[in-house]
Amino acid sequence: MAHEIPCWYMRGGTSKGPFFLARDLPEDPTIRDAVILAAMGSPDPRQIDGLGGAKPLTSKVGILSVPTDGGADLDFLFGQVGIADALVDTTPNCGNMLAAALPAAIEAGLIEGDRGTTTRRVRTVNTGVVAEISIETPCGQPVYDGEARIDGVPRPAAPVTCGFLDTEGSLTGSLLPTGNVRDTVDGIEMTLIDNGMPVMIIAAAALGLRGDESPGQLDGDAALKARIEALRLKAAPLMNLGDVSHKPVPKITLVSPPRAGGAIGTRTFIPHDVHTSIGVLGAVTVATAAVLPGSVAYDVAHPGEGDVRTLSIEHPTGEFSVEVGMEGTRVVRAALLRTARLLMRGTVPVSPSIWCGPAA
Repeated sequence: MAHEIPCWYMRGGTSKGPFFLARDLPEDPTIRDAVILAAMGSPDPRQIDGLGGAKPLTSKVGILSVPTDGGADLDFLFGQVGIADALVDTTPNCGNMLAAALPAAIEAGLIEGDRGTTTRRVRTVNTGVVAEISIETPCGQPVYDGEARIDGVPRPAAPVTCGFLDTEGSLTGSLLPTGNVRDTVDGIEMTLIDNGMPVMIIAAAALGLRGDESPGQLDGDAALKARIEALRLKAAPLMNLGDVSHKPVPKITLVSPPRAGGAIGTRTFIPHDVHTSIGVLGAVTVATAAVLPGSVAYDVAHPGEGDVRTLSIEHPTGEFSVEVGMEGTRVVRAALLRTARLLMRGTVPVSPSIWCGPAA
């Protein structure tokens, strides 16, 4: 008989995937990952035999638990599930799935919601980043209908506000892991930066692009993608990330002057497919680079002025506004708006041969 695992399938920002409770999964990480791969239908380019959506943005999972160390109210372990590869990568952050973690925890009965608004400190276990998340809970339960709109999602929904502190060097150890605002790799100037997400920022013009190409155009350019991947493999060790041939970080963001009244134009590879928008912490990192004098992003951005600035990060399906708090030229706080929605609740059946591990 199949092992039934409770799950809550959520959309968080412009991503989606199932959320599980840590207590409902095997403790052994190897068996846990095998169970997740089976539930998602990986490895398979179509993920036809599981819950995965056959795209990086829809091949994600969240694992929730209540921490005992007092460091946060909720622990969220993010997993980027390989599609063609049998890999569950728990190295990076995901700000979009993070936006769904608190409502998922309340839906699952892991956390009790407050009447009116529920605000909790949610820790991304992958990197230790803590965010203060607020959602609407009029009767103690999440509501999903509302008027908040984010580009990349077709319908308005209730707002999820996310405030980030201390995100510098989430995976690389420092905001600028090479110690430089600008580096050169294979003749291409780039800014290697990590303020919640390791990102290689390259001027689109440096690769012979305008910067407003569609994701389809960029995805269809095999030579461009091969060149970007070659740059990524060489830049990653400089960012203290080592061999990333089988890892989703660093991301690559091509920047250009804004075209729709925003602060900067972007096209992001995550890392092999082009994002139809931009990730939450990727946007925070790009916004940080956009206000950093000397960076590749600063060259083409409209960085604004003042200690508190709202930067509109333009992407293929609209824009993503990031509010940054500044101390001099340093970003010390970032806040942004997301939405989330419960798509399904139920159980995922997994074969006992997988649940019990190879020795069973």
